[in-house]
Amino acid sequence: MPDTTLITRDEIKLLLDDGSPIRLVEVLAAYHYRKYHLPGAINLPILGMRHLAEQMLPDKSALIVVYCLNARCASSARAVTLLGEMGYTHVREYREGKEDWLAAGYPVEGEAAPALTLTQAQ
Repeated sequence: MPDTTLITRDEIKLLLDDGSPIRLVEVLAAYHYRKYHLPGAINLPILGMRHLAEQMLPDKSALIVVYCLNARCASSARAVTLLGEMGYTHVREYREGKEDWLAAGYPVEGEAAPALTLTQAQ
């Protein structure tokens, strides 16, 4: 049975700070990913997940954390299900998504990252 439990922003931050092996996956469309995303995240949109997951996520036993914009977005929950069906065994969902990450003042990467980070920190 795959590990499909939820994960919090603070748990993710600790894993990143410790250098633990974690694969962050943003499931939104490329446009949203380019604007800003969690540090080191890859973009694997939910619509292409079945076709691209094995290429982009070759290790099916790795810790994979999927996220989208916020808790109202159902794409991350759908991604957990899809990846589980494909044989991934350690998938967790960051349900609150990147809006929650920014609200905590944590760093992001992307074209609009500096402005958004400044706005959120004020």
